Amino acid sequence: MAFELPDLPYAHDALASKGMSKETLEYHHDLHHKAYVDNGNKLIDGTEWADKSMEEIIKGTYDPNAVAQSGIFNNISQLWNHNQFWEMMGPGDNKMPGELESRLTDAFGSVDKFKDEFSAAGAGQFGSGWAWLVVDTDGSLKVTKTENGVNPVCFDQTALLGCDVWEHSYYIDFRNKRPAYLANFLDNLVNWENVAERLSNA
Repeated sequence: MAFELPDLPYAHDALASKGMSKETLEYHHDLHHKAYVDNGNKLIDGTEWADKSMEEIIKGTYDPNAVAQSGIFNNISQLWNHNQFWEMMGPGDNKMPGELESRLTDAFGSVDKFKDEFSAAGAGQFGSGWAWLVVDTDGSLKVTKTENGVNPVCFDQTALLGCDVWEHSYYIDFRNKRPAYLANFLDNLVNWENVAERLSNA
């Protein structure tokens, strides 16, 4: 069962007025994301993972003690990460639902404090990686960061929001200003309805 590159849930230029250019989406989705799909399919072909789900492959190939993860893990985990990432953003007004606002306030003290913690996680991730808002195994909301392609699936957490802090996700629009990219992501790009739906399904 070969994995496929999903279409973006909006046009390539749909986020341009919000700080993520058409060029970024053309490079990030059409080239980087596609490479994870193509390389992942080649690596799992003929192996025990060929008919497994992305989540099964991620859990089965993640090694918490490894200095570097396997090629199968890296490509399939990044395929999963990007599938989520595009859905977590949107071109609408992206108003935060009241229930989500209440849950974030309960967990972090306020929405602004959540955003500060999330931004600090993303800015503080050395090298490539991701910042996440997750439902942890104890049911609590937490902000985490992961290196490279590691994601919440590895830790049995539910991903509510993830921000890609690999340079290819922001360098065209923000150059080396990762904190500015993170602030723009939280203030303008996040589809909070999607985050709220993930929380209600967790």
